[in-house]
Amino acid sequence: MPEKILILDFGSQYTQLIARRVRELNVYCEIYPYNNVPALTADVKGVILSGSPCSVRDAEHPTINLDQYLGKLPVLGVCYGAQLIAHESKGEVTPSTIREYGRARLSELHNANRLMKELTPGSVVWMSHGDTIKEVPDNFEIIASTETVRVAAYKLRDQETYGIQFHPEVTHSDEGKTLLRNFVVHICECQQDWTSDQFVDATVADLKQQLDNDKVVLGLSGGVDSSVAAMLIHHAIGKNLFCIFVDNGLLRKDEFENVLDSYKHMGLNVKGVDAKAKFYEALAGLTDPEAKRKAIGRVFIEVFDEEAHKIEDVKWLAQGTIYPDVIESLSVKGPSATIKSHHNVGGLPDFMKLKVVEPLKTLFKDEVRLVGKTLHIDDAILGRHPFPGPGLAIRIMGDITPEKVNVLQQVDHIFISNLKKSGLYDDVWQAGAILTPLQSVGVMGDERTYENVVALRAVSSIDGMTADWSRLPYEFLADVSNEIINKVKGVNRVVYDISSKPPATIEWE
Repeated sequence: MPEKILILDFGSQYTQLIARRVRELNVYCEIYPYNNVPALTADVKGVILSGSPCSVRDAEHPTINLDQYLGKLPVLGVCYGAQLIAHESKGEVTPSTIREYGRARLSELHNANRLMKELTPGSVVWMSHGDTIKEVPDNFEIIASTETVRVAAYKLRDQETYGIQFHPEVTHSDEGKTLLRNFVVHICECQQDWTSDQFVDATVADLKQQLDNDKVVLGLSGGVDSSVAAMLIHHAIGKNLFCIFVDNGLLRKDEFENVLDSYKHMGLNVKGVDAKAKFYEALAGLTDPEAKRKAIGRVFIEVFDEEAHKIEDVKWLAQGTIYPDVIESLSVKGPSATIKSHHNVGGLPDFMKLKVVEPLKTLFKDEVRLVGKTLHIDDAILGRHPFPGPGLAIRIMGDITPEKVNVLQQVDHIFISNLKKSGLYDDVWQAGAILTPLQSVGVMGDERTYENVVALRAVSSIDGMTADWSRLPYEFLADVSNEIINKVKGVNRVVYDISSKPPATIEWE
């Protein structure tokens, strides 16, 4: 295993961002909830304590036995993590007397300190806390301040333990990446050898040993995760991997044929299964989003299990589970509070009797794409926007019928095709259309119409945890709207969704 940094999660919304920034430095790291941390191993080079919505002043505040880390490994406490170290060391943490949220500037810096190396006075940092460290013990050295926060950063004089009151992981902190590099590379002395090439070599070797000559079945979706997982396993076991691509009748226009065609040159053993009728039957009359998700999941498992049984002696089910899914299932709040019914983690029914292999379970989405490039997977696959597992079923508000699917497929095709033709597709993280249950009055020619309203949705994001609506050009939206209304029978009004996540979600259901 590569050397790594442990990140202990106390419930902060930014914890995954810490991990992403560390990975961007080509250093491997793992996130664990503070109350479920594995024993230290020789490959752990340092520990980062995350922020938290809690206060160390609360009677039941989340805490750990810091003695197992302090003085033994480099430790960096971020926000709540810094307050926890100070509190447990008999420092004083009090409610902030002024609002300490948003941008601040470092007014005092001890650049001689290794954590502060190459940071500049006046550097913008992001604050997000309701408590402040008022006093620190004598063996604490204050190494950075702002105009309103005296203890913006500290170091314990006799050990490599640091605390910072701000969040270096967010892009609002101008030199946050420099600070994290100082900690991870210079203080923890990590080698920065966590690369996609290294991952591919190590993972293929591990898969060869794990799977040996066993047969593996994998459900392809045409998306990035399942495609990269398939190619990793294919490199390890070749034709012993059997891929199944199910047409659930909820794919994009012509997607079933196009996806199968895109896999032909990759050497994969892929079988396409037309199961549209079964899915439509199961969805008939269902309007509740969760009921639709469960029906789709149930039928998919039935179809997939039927196809898997046609392959003799299959022992493994491969899944494209990625690290955010794993983190959610091990959340501080517990899996029941966070995991969705359509996630890969924990969803295998007992009757399938297959062992699970998840070659991407340590990777974030952007890392999956980098591994895909290393495996020489076509950019047309790697660059595809994310598409929900339940497909168009959660982009059709209300019940599902083949007629509604056909309308939405046409609308979606016009939107996505125009994004590609206009050179805007790669500027958008995810885009799609929603068929609303609304009908509105319109005029076409000399006739009054009363037809469907469709909404277009396009967002920019890094990983889907947060997202902002894409500022597509007005001229582009006008052209797309005109084309949809002129070409798609049954639609007479197009609206554009300008909500961000949070408070909205990317999908409507």
